Amino acid sequence: MTDTQAPQQESTPPLNLLPYQNLVNSITVEDVFGWLTKGWRDFNEGGMVSLGYGLIFVFAALALTMGLFLTGFEYLIVPFLEAFFFIGPALTVGFYAISRELEQGSRLSLWGALCAWRRNTKTFLTFGLALVIFLLVWMRLAVATFAISFPHTPMKLQPIIEAAFFSVDGYIFLALGCTIGGVMATLVFMGSVVALPMILDRGVDFGQAVVVSFVTVLTNFRPLMVWAVIIVVVTGAGLLAGFIGLAVTLPLIGHASWHAYRGLIKVE
Repeated sequence: MTDTQAPQQESTPPLNLLPYQNLVNSITVEDVFGWLTKGWRDFNEGGMVSLGYGLIFVFAALALTMGLFLTGFEYLIVPFLEAFFFIGPALTVGFYAISRELEQGSRLSLWGALCAWRRNTKTFLTFGLALVIFLLVWMRLAVATFAISFPHTPMKLQPIIEAAFFSVDGYIFLALGCTIGGVMATLVFMGSVVALPMILDRGVDFGQAVVVSFVTVLTNFRPLMVWAVIIVVVTGAGLLAGFIGLAVTLPLIGHASWHAYRGLIKVE
């Protein structure tokens, strides 16, 4: 009797159905928490450079909030706080640069972090403009939604709080506002999660960076939604701590986001 051996099937690599999918690594939820650990390490190693960069935005946020209150635009304070989730990616470019310098063993400087955008000026400015447009659209939608929901409520902080939090119409308004804001914030997250670090590190153009970022999220949807929730919770904690907490939470998320990029995008 002769033994018959089943033919061996050659393993085929997975199909890359999306553009640039060959650049993207597959990760797990456990990897996400590893980014936070590495981010905290970079925050400690970055010392006063990392802390000083974060404090710049703390003082800017305090000044803007006080300015809105003193000029009678206090009804814009809440949309302004929510705007942090739209412009946050742009604020963390300096932290990416610090983490990159730590990887390379280079000398750190606050000036270097502030001027990180000069490594790819045109693309960074294009991305910044896109975020500003998103922010302006969100601000207009927030004001329009309130005006439609409460046409007879004056645009003052106390009447807005009473209308939004102590009425049935207010609960509908909050649900609608959170839905609109959530959709827009999700789009910003999907388009920026690896885009800005990639622009800094590889000098790619705006279109490629955004497409790669969207593909990265679609490829690793579950772990990156966990990462998005962590960003919201950590950043929100910093905001609720009277902005002072941002001196810690913003560097933590910024440095961790650099390691997210390193984990998600394959080495050249």
